[in-house]
Amino acid sequence: MYCEAGEPGSSERAGDGRHRCPHEPELLYQRARVSASDERVFCGKLLVVAVLVLLGGFAALSGNWPAMVAGFVVLGAVYTHAVELQHQCLHHSAFTAARPHRIAGIVLGIPLLVSYSHYRVRHLQHHKFLGTPQDSEFFGFDTRRPLTFRMLLRGLFDYGRLLVILREIVRSYRGTWTYDLGPLVDRRGRQIISEYHLLGAFIGTAAALSAVGFGEYVLKLWVIPLAIGIPLHFLVELPEHILCDTETTNVLRNTRTIKGSWFTTWFTNGNNLHVEHHAAMSVPINRLRERHAEVARFGEHVERTYLGFFHRVLSEARRNTKARP
Repeated sequence: MYCEAGEPGSSERAGDGRHRCPHEPELLYQRARVSASDERVFCGKLLVVAVLVLLGGFAALSGNWPAMVAGFVVLGAVYTHAVELQHQCLHHSAFTAARPHRIAGIVLGIPLLVSYSHYRVRHLQHHKFLGTPQDSEFFGFDTRRPLTFRMLLRGLFDYGRLLVILREIVRSYRGTWTYDLGPLVDRRGRQIISEYHLLGAFIGTAAALSAVGFGEYVLKLWVIPLAIGIPLHFLVELPEHILCDTETTNVLRNTRTIKGSWFTTWFTNGNNLHVEHHAAMSVPINRLRERHAEVARFGEHVERTYLGFFHRVLSEARRNTKARP
């Protein structure tokens, strides 16, 4: 836990030059390596994704409308969950070796058209600059602006993001793709471009299948679930920093944790334990729960349930909307 200048207890200075508070969590900031057991847990999550995609796909193609709708929702939810698994790969906290993270991360991001390497560069910058003007998260919802219903709806149905992805794909094929948020090593740039080539090939394949008579499969197995997954992903990402203190680098004040249930913890892949994650981002997600007691004690934004969080968000949006002229 780091104190801001002038806060009580800020006389102790940490080795990185920031002020460290005298009474702070002992476990929260400790790093941890990925163990073979952690890797097995993550592989189990990948297996669950594969099973749910098969079940959702079978239901979506069943021809029975209630089953089809259920299948669309399951696929959209699983594609959203896959991006949260991709997020763990970004931090190299899923496998004991480095290389499998990019392989798995690329595959996990395809259904929602998320480039693994581009997301990784932007997301690691988010961790580095959180609480400063340089912070810029990959999915772009600005938590520093006053919250209104218009902002929520714009973020919830941000289908314009698909046009941004198409623009990135076109630039990658043209050879004009560039990174606009700081320096980028050539190797990382080549990886990002190659992944946008892959996403372009995926979209092209879907278009070709539609043109030769398989459009129903593309629509039911990808397009409709994609339309569902975009708002679901927004709802997963929203709690992280909204209504928190955006002017401090203190993770116990600028980030939110939601205790949640086993289901929400699984579905968000531990994204509900977000203070725990930001405090030590390389810790395997399945081991964050053991740090929650310290966050519950020291954290400023700790919720018990998602229902309580969304009630707070809607109340704030209502208040801000009424206050606007």
